[in-house]
Amino acid sequence: MKSLFKADTRRPGRRRMVAALLVGTALGLPVGAVLAFGPAAVAQSQPAPAAPAPAAPLVTAASGSFAGLVHQVMPGVVNVAITGHEGPAQVADRDEPRGGPGPRLRPQGGGQVIHGAGSGFIIDPAGYIVTNNHVVKDADEISVTLNDGTVLPAKVVGTDPKTDLALIKVKADKPLTAVEWGDSDATQVGDWVMAVGNPYGLGGTVTAGIVSARARDINSNPLEDFLQIDAAINPGNSGGPSFDAGGKVIGINSEIYSPSGGSVGIGFAIPSNLAKSVIAQLRDHGSVQRGWLGVQIQAVTPEMAEAVGLDTARGALVAEVQKNSPALKAGLRQGDVILSFDGKPVAQSKDLPRLVAGIASGTTVPVQVLRDGKARDLSVGIAAQPKPVES
Repeated sequence: MKSLFKADTRRPGRRRMVAALLVGTALGLPVGAVLAFGPAAVAQSQPAPAAPAPAAPLVTAASGSFAGLVHQVMPGVVNVAITGHEGPAQVADRDEPRGGPGPRLRPQGGGQVIHGAGSGFIIDPAGYIVTNNHVVKDADEISVTLNDGTVLPAKVVGTDPKTDLALIKVKADKPLTAVEWGDSDATQVGDWVMAVGNPYGLGGTVTAGIVSARARDINSNPLEDFLQIDAAINPGNSGGPSFDAGGKVIGINSEIYSPSGGSVGIGFAIPSNLAKSVIAQLRDHGSVQRGWLGVQIQAVTPEMAEAVGLDTARGALVAEVQKNSPALKAGLRQGDVILSFDGKPVAQSKDLPRLVAGIASGTTVPVQVLRDGKARDLSVGIAAQPKPVES
């Protein structure tokens, strides 16, 4: 069968996982919910005495099974299906499939009908559901299928393209089962992780693996800080959760790296600690407001570090200070090396955009810079990030 994937010309071999969902629809497969997993830690000693069901370990060395974990989290993971339209110009501009993963049929009169599917997870019994922005961004209609087969219409509460996150909501006649956020900062390379999802439209599917790496930068956006996992993630898993061994969400599955379009054991999940603040703003305001410093930066190379008197290559070099920016008002200059922001070290230049984005407008924060071989402490009043000017 001919592949439905198009190569990403910017990074050969990488595919947006949502795009492949359409394969399942094309094959006539039922669309089900996608889940992300997190196996419980395997103890080396004998298992503890039996405890009441809620307190029992989810995975034990004796059983070697994820069944308890799956039973706990499955009701909180859902399938997200979309129907939408695109104009011919939008289709021509794409260098990789993103909006809806399902098969696409072109109607008479131009434009394109999209039937796609992805995954999501319930964070509030009132019906709030987290998924990827690229799952719902082209949707005219959204429907959510719960684990028990109930199908409910959904509406978009808010989206954030920069982090590829979206919040949608359904109305149910009873409280829904929600999953809990975990602490992605506490996640270590080698920890168990479990994914439950809707790969290729097959329905609720569970895969397990480990956290392969942290803080992955795949040049998708300036705020990315992906967890890399080796649990099987395929088109249709987009927007589904990655669970730790305790059944807490530590990531939102968003992208895969693949020469073929299928899983090769390299998946990327948005860390929960990044997602939590974004989702909270989407719920409260429908959009995300980020802090703005107003500098153009570049990486500090070993040669630069030696030239400015740093012991190692660290920090962010200020290449330009923008007009009327908080940075200019605070006294930052071209050539400064920003060593810390709001008390947090800037180990690499890519750390700074994430730190600045997390500060609320109107907040004054300390910034340490290296200038003329000496450390200087400045105070910067962070402003709201300007909206892009539309041409």
